[in-house]
Amino acid sequence: MMSNHIAFYQFCSAVRRKGALALCLALCMLGLGLSAPAHERTIITFDVPAAGTGAGQGTFPYGIIPDGTIMGWYVDASNVYHGFLRAPDGRITTFDAPGAGTGAFQGTAWVLGMNPEGAITGTYVDATDASHGFIRSRHGTFTTFEAPGAATGAGQGTGAGNINPARVIAGDYADVSTAWHGFLRAPDGKFTTFDAPGSGTGAGQGTHMATFDALTPAGWFTGNYIDGSNVSHGFLRAPDGTITTFDAPGAGTGAWQGTYSCGITPAGAITGAYADGSDVWHSYLRAPHGTFTTFDAPDAGTGAWQGTFASTINPAGAITGNYWDASDVAHGFLRAPDGTVTSFDVRGAGTAAWEGTYPISNNPAGAITGYYVDTNGASHGFLRSPRRDHDDD
Repeated sequence: MMSNHIAFYQFCSAVRRKGALALCLALCMLGLGLSAPAHERTIITFDVPAAGTGAGQGTFPYGIIPDGTIMGWYVDASNVYHGFLRAPDGRITTFDAPGAGTGAFQGTAWVLGMNPEGAITGTYVDATDASHGFIRSRHGTFTTFEAPGAATGAGQGTGAGNINPARVIAGDYADVSTAWHGFLRAPDGKFTTFDAPGSGTGAGQGTHMATFDALTPAGWFTGNYIDGSNVSHGFLRAPDGTITTFDAPGAGTGAWQGTYSCGITPAGAITGAYADGSDVWHSYLRAPHGTFTTFDAPDAGTGAWQGTFASTINPAGAITGNYWDASDVAHGFLRAPDGTVTSFDVRGAGTAAWEGTYPISNNPAGAITGYYVDTNGASHGFLRSPRRDHDDD
């Protein structure tokens, strides 16, 4: 089941901050409108200059804020991780969190959250392979932190993945049993920790964050939890601490099947994906009042670990993500608020299993960023314009 750019967000939700992400990142329409053709839109591709070109290396954009700034990380030729920012004019700034390790699969491993003012949060892996949280101000000043109860062994520690305009950070941490727990960090550094009801207590189980756009300005937070049978379920935490759990209709009940939450709008609509009883991915949109709409991209495969995976939703309700076809090749999609699905591929994307196009984030204007995997297994960034090349198309 594991391979380069496996792109299973059920693992990415739980593992994005941990040492498997180089392999993990590859990684809503029953009754929806017809699939639209891939309209001609400008797609810009880019690479961080120091990014490696080998399999599993390269440039990994992760989020785009309203002004068009993109943040993410890159993996160099020695498999060390570093953060980057790409300004709207294309200028790239690279950075490393203090204390980040310099060995393979160490470094500023996952740059996962950014607020509209440009403050960034994420995770770095030190020389002992333990994880720690950081916040980088818009001016480049770093603060590192540990969640209370976080263990410090290899594969353990603190992961940060969201920061809202109030500078509240949401994330998760692993204890000495490598079970996971959620946290919120206030701007003054005070922590609130929590567990979703039903969370398992074994290694890899527990409460896991979703990332980048999983924390609203008002403080609503979504993610998933893994129960004692290794089945995943979604959760929504209200600002007062009340936690609501949910499962998408059709979600499987076997190990690593179930419901995964990936993003939430300020109004409370949640998107994500679920693995059914045959390990096929489908996507969903959960309305603020709890009603589900499930969907599949046309041409999505129906074999194990193929299917449709929604990665994020913007405030207007447009959902982006990717689907794997019957040959395990990834393609991008955009689901409009009216349910119409448009698929697209970035020129240069590979066409072998686990290669292809992986959209990760869309901003309020509709710009999409993500990465594509080439025929060598290396990743490159892209930015897809929200406008067609010809406005009269």
